[in-house]
Amino acid sequence: MEHRVTIEIRRYTHDHLGDIRQTLFDVHEDAYADRRHEEFVQRFPWFVDHWGGNEGFSCVIAWEGDVPVGFSYGAPASPGREWWQGHLDTAPEETATFHVSELMVRVKWRKTGLGPRLHDALLGGRREAWAVLTVDTKRPRLQAMYEGWRYRKIGENQPFADSPVYAVMLRDLRS
Repeated sequence: MEHRVTIEIRRYTHDHLGDIRQTLFDVHEDAYADRRHEEFVQRFPWFVDHWGGNEGFSCVIAWEGDVPVGFSYGAPASPGREWWQGHLDTAPEETATFHVSELMVRVKWRKTGLGPRLHDALLGGRREAWAVLTVDTKRPRLQAMYEGWRYRKIGENQPFADSPVYAVMLRDLRS
């Protein structure tokens, strides 16, 4: 008889960053093991501190027992700084937006349905009208996955000189 392990998803906030910071690093190291030499990937600690420093920071971590197996995090956009700015001909009436910054699953737990569970847990109960995320344009399968989650590509952006070019993807959270 096969033993089935339960994945528990726990929610964290800005106040928990000190407690979860190393956990995020550990999952990232496994998830990006094949790209760890890339300078942009090596800057992950800066991004954790940047996002975690936002008082609206929200993070969900999936745990199999005491092993962290994936996470997703983000924060509400500051008015006028929404990632969809400059990509839409007309700004939406309701502009409150949640930026989904990261969604990461350890290699062993990929293709198990954990990604959508983390994503849905992160966005569940959000009051913002929109969710926006970016995905490397060289990863069309990931872009297609997000399209299956009701996102639509609205443009492209390269936020840092050493970052990939990203597809900017927008989802209406009210529908």
